[in-house]
Amino acid sequence: MRTSGILLHISSLPSNYGIGSFGKEAYRFVDFLKDAGQYYWQILPLCPTGEGNSPYLSPSSFAGNPLFIDLDILAEEGLLRKTDISKINWGKDPEKVDFDKVIKHRFNLLRKAYSKYLPDDDFRKFLEENSYWLQDYALFMFFNFKFKKPWNEWDKDIKFRKKKTVDKYLKDEKKEILFWEFIQYMFFKQWDKLKSYAHSKNIRIIGDIPIYVAFDSADVWANRQEFLMDSEGCLTDVAGCPPDYFSEEGQLWGNPLYNWEYMKNDSYSWWKKRISHMGDMFDVIRIDHFRGLASYYCIPADSKSAKNGEWRMGPGIDFLHELEKESGKGSIIAEDLGVLTDDVRELLKESCYPGMKVLQFAFDHDGNNEYLPSNIGKNSVCYVGTHDNNTALGYIEEADIYTFHRARTILGLDIAEGYNWGMMKACWSSKADTAIVTMQDILGLDAKARMNTPSTPKGNWEWRMKKGAINKKITEKIYRYCLEYDRIPKKSGG
Repeated sequence: MRTSGILLHISSLPSNYGIGSFGKEAYRFVDFLKDAGQYYWQILPLCPTGEGNSPYLSPSSFAGNPLFIDLDILAEEGLLRKTDISKINWGKDPEKVDFDKVIKHRFNLLRKAYSKYLPDDDFRKFLEENSYWLQDYALFMFFNFKFKKPWNEWDKDIKFRKKKTVDKYLKDEKKEILFWEFIQYMFFKQWDKLKSYAHSKNIRIIGDIPIYVAFDSADVWANRQEFLMDSEGCLTDVAGCPPDYFSEEGQLWGNPLYNWEYMKNDSYSWWKKRISHMGDMFDVIRIDHFRGLASYYCIPADSKSAKNGEWRMGPGIDFLHELEKESGKGSIIAEDLGVLTDDVRELLKESCYPGMKVLQFAFDHDGNNEYLPSNIGKNSVCYVGTHDNNTALGYIEEADIYTFHRARTILGLDIAEGYNWGMMKACWSSKADTAIVTMQDILGLDAKARMNTPSTPKGNWEWRMKKGAINKKITEKIYRYCLEYDRIPKKSGG
């Protein structure tokens, strides 16, 4: 089945309260996707954001981002008053998230809502069903706010999770710890309702699972044996990637690396729980940095540059076979971008997962470039660009003269039509089973609307769509093109 979809993160939805949420605008976006003939809504990781407001550096790979809890819904449930929300200054620019303001005010309001909430059977059921990760997350966040420093600098008994000490906190700080469980309950309650609505409109959700987790996270604090670190909780090696298209210096991500030998001996139980959890949240899972499962770039923890790393063998196809027992075969997209070696290509072939083809990578001097539209195969997902790329117009504006002329000639770009529409048409018309375009490209936005610039610490993840930016003309235009290129989904059960 040939399908198409749109990439727009929850944070980028319009709202009156500083950041997108699971409220009315999310439901309107689902309606727009339906009317535009789309089948997929692709989003970025829904986990809480970490350093630099990145969803790829989260304090938990299981938890949801509390900032996406819709405040109007809480007011409708009697947990907030409208005046609590409306009197707040959420930031001056409706097209940018002011994370400092949003985080401060949202958590103040969530605490107000918590003070009015009376736990019921649904809440208790949620606690029980998610006990395998939820209490560790709640404890971690409690200590994180209490000590205001990374977990490996906490008091020794807490750092090493001494049972007597942890049990004392669970008893003495029960109400505060329960707050962190409460906000997760509200997150998943609202998310599940939105996802069900999307399904009722025959829209499926593509979620995103970062391959690595953040060091300062509940994942690492509660499961240190799963990662490469010493007995004192210090990392021995960290993740990153060598110099490539995005960075001449390479990227020193700093994430912990997995202890794959330990994980294999444990039948990858932590990963199975993670992938099963993501499978419950999303219809399709995009595994970020898929190549790290074939071989991964390992950098000594004390390095100042990513140039000092080396490649090591990843867990490979046996690991993927184990994951398929939890996720269901065919529900994974492999983000196979970056340095592609023979082992990565072989793993992708063995897995049968669709890989990603990005048109912005296509127009160099190589006529055999695999990202050229003529070279894109069926079992793939075609993009103009991802969240890590410039917008289509930004790409054209910043391209050198050779790249621009090559792209214009091969794609037949026409300034009157709009270079963004020409690039999206190339994506939709490709042989790829799935085509995904960004909302920024549909709206014809320039580089100012870019979501993320890798290796740039500030100014990322902030872009928001203007309220009212979507109109009937745009909706009908997308539908027309997707009809022309046979990407309108057939009706199926919800």
